[in-house]
Amino acid sequence: MDAQIRQVFFFDTPDLDLNRHGVVVRARRVQGRGDDSVVKLRPVVPNELPDELRRSRNLVVEVDAMPGGYVCSASMKGALGTTDVKKVAAGDRPIRKLYSREQRAFFEANAPAGVGLDDLAVLGPITVLKVRFSPEDYNRRLVAELWLYPDGSRILELSTKCAPTEGFQVAAELRAFLSGKGVGLSGEQQTKTKAALEYFAASMGTAAEA
Repeated sequence: MDAQIRQVFFFDTPDLDLNRHGVVVRARRVQGRGDDSVVKLRPVVPNELPDELRRSRNLVVEVDAMPGGYVCSASMKGALGTTDVKKVAAGDRPIRKLYSREQRAFFEANAPAGVGLDDLAVLGPITVLKVRFSPEDYNRRLVAELWLYPDGSRILELSTKCAPTEGFQVAAELRAFLSGKGVGLSGEQQTKTKAALEYFAASMGTAAEA
């Protein structure tokens, strides 16, 4: 009941061409604050990114680690007003209006040829509940995100952040903590983004057949 409510929209072709090229285009409505948007490239080699991008205040490079592997990503982020995403989802504004000039340039540099932002389909929304908390017997704050899919399926992600130099140590400590609480880590692992894209792409295919 204390969680922040979010609505997450993805934009891709019906065949998920962007996803196959490692490009993720997303926008969010967030309870109690302005909307935001992101163009993400995954995977990346951080030191191979152009210097101009590396100097941008809007670019964030992260290492996302899960049991069994990790991946580096680069996200070009943008801030929006409180109704921008709602208008695009309703078809009242073009998708490109959610993205700054810098974000559009990042998209064009990495998207497959011939695919523009306004060519994309709106995939979503997915309702997400997010809460930060400090569990007993663990000295780091955790973030819990519960992704609620329209068919009733759910994905729960538990995560924490740390500096790259602390990654292996923090991962081992968090794994031990979760295992000690009875949280199984041997099940199938998949990213929230991949699951969301595949769900909505399948839904579009079903609708087209009907």
